[in-house]
Amino acid sequence: MNEDRFASVSRKSIVYFVIVGAFALLGFRLFQMQVIEHASYKEQAAENAIKPIEITPLRGVFYDRNMNVLVSNVPAYTLRITPADYDTSLNNIIETVIGEKPGYINKILKENRVYSKYIPVRIKRDIDFKAVSWLEENSEHLPGVDYIVEMQRGYPAGIRGSHMFGYIREITPRLLEKHKIYYKPGDMIGYSGIEKAYERILRGVKGYNYVLVNARRKEIGKFKDGAEDIPAIKGKDLVLGIDSDVQRVAEECLQGRRGAAVAMDPKTGEILAFASAPDFDLNQFAYVTSRDYLRKLYTDPDKPFFNRVTSAALPPGSTFKIMEAVAALDQGDITTSFTIDCRGGQTFFGRYFKDDGAHGTVNVVHAIEHSCDFFFYNLIYKIGMKEWDIYARKFGFGKKTGLDIDDESSGFIPTPKYYQKVYGSNWPKSIMASLGIGQGEVSITPIQMVQYCSLIANDGVTYTPHLVRGYLTNKDKKLVPFAYKKIDLGIRKSIFDIVKQGMFLVVNGSGTAAGIKDKNIEIAGKTGTAQNPHGKDHAWFIGFAPFNNPKIAVAVLVENVGFGATYAAPIAKKMIEAYLEKDKLNEIEKSIQSSLPKNLIGEAVAH
Repeated sequence: MNEDRFASVSRKSIVYFVIVGAFALLGFRLFQMQVIEHASYKEQAAENAIKPIEITPLRGVFYDRNMNVLVSNVPAYTLRITPADYDTSLNNIIETVIGEKPGYINKILKENRVYSKYIPVRIKRDIDFKAVSWLEENSEHLPGVDYIVEMQRGYPAGIRGSHMFGYIREITPRLLEKHKIYYKPGDMIGYSGIEKAYERILRGVKGYNYVLVNARRKEIGKFKDGAEDIPAIKGKDLVLGIDSDVQRVAEECLQGRRGAAVAMDPKTGEILAFASAPDFDLNQFAYVTSRDYLRKLYTDPDKPFFNRVTSAALPPGSTFKIMEAVAALDQGDITTSFTIDCRGGQTFFGRYFKDDGAHGTVNVVHAIEHSCDFFFYNLIYKIGMKEWDIYARKFGFGKKTGLDIDDESSGFIPTPKYYQKVYGSNWPKSIMASLGIGQGEVSITPIQMVQYCSLIANDGVTYTPHLVRGYLTNKDKKLVPFAYKKIDLGIRKSIFDIVKQGMFLVVNGSGTAAGIKDKNIEIAGKTGTAQNPHGKDHAWFIGFAPFNNPKIAVAVLVENVGFGATYAAPIAKKMIEAYLEKDKLNEIEKSIQSSLPKNLIGEAVAH
């Protein structure tokens, strides 16, 4: 009997132990799942129940100063695959439909394995309508395969602007690692020009639609009837200072050449035209760029990707004489009564330097008019190398202008310290004569040159050159202007009046650019022919107009062609005419409107 009781107690203990153990194990597992691994299971549960659908916002568009659309958004189709639902046995047939080689889909899916298998992967952009039709017809047999309508860039104004606008492309793994907070694989990002510089405000803010899905990941409805959806916010539209007509003229004039043409409003710093040649077709970069086209660009000896406006650093030639004249006048080294008898050439420190001719007795005004090398050979020695360097840097040479797109060169202004490093303490002082006429080691970019011309035109005051005026608010489309730094040389207006008189005579007197004299517009300017040891000289021209109230400053560079007066000055004239003649027509129209009786104006508007 005791044995039966013992057996009974033993069995009970075992049962109790098993039950308590089971409950303890179950309790621990519940604790582990609900507390320790809560976040992980919550995420999995959400993934199984709610599917977020990312909405890419429309990218901001570009307008010119007259509110003409320069860069727009154009719809295009993108093929996507959701790895969780996709059957890889479909690879071959889909690759055939979209015109890709075997292995194309696997390669893209493999690159995206680090991301959730429930996130759709962009497989190919800009698929044709034939492929879209096939996807529609066979959708029930293509699990995990869909397509969406996305936007690619369009250029409705008929201007190229390739180095200015820049382009967007699919983000690379390297950039994705750097910007992973916002971007996902397949997203587009600005890669150059304005598209890159203003990426943060152009891209907008992504939105999300949340849908309920069943265990098989099939959509069964909206989550909370869409109450939790987050709408996408369109990127900001940019208003540029560019004038489409001036830009078009600049691009047409540079066709078939290597060079740059840039125009600026001297009072505001707004860039009116920005053309580098040769360039490339941005339509080829709107979505998918062919390898053949890229290979052609990369192997072109004329380097179409090279932005000559900001990076072509070349000797400025005689255009640099204006800076030298300002320095000498400002320091009191010369006055307008100071003259030099030009004999056609002179020896400086054992080296003979010639001029194009014997100009006779000239003062600073007529030395500018006739581009007298002899006068400026002597003038740099009068100024001194140290002061020459100081004034060159005052005008912005030897440093970046701060233009609102990158890839800008600083150019080069040689100093006494530089020559000591190259030649030693007894460096040859004859070098200074070459610098006096913008030759030697000095190098300037066209964007620096247009800033220089603007400072002269506007009596030593302007603003940092910039392409973008501001952005438009999404709601009421009001312009929010950006602020740019004011540049003030602190040099007396009377000094600029003197050099500008010389520049006026260059075009309207018997100067080197008399060939572009315009009976309707008073243009002032300065030609430059920069010597090139590797071929024909480089042609330069800087100018502004109208003379008494400058509204446009222009710098033109044409490489390896010869004289600035022959090749660069006519381009500048056409750009100035394109801007000011339209401006004149607008003023006439405003004058007519203001002179009409108010009731007549009202009737005209009503009709």
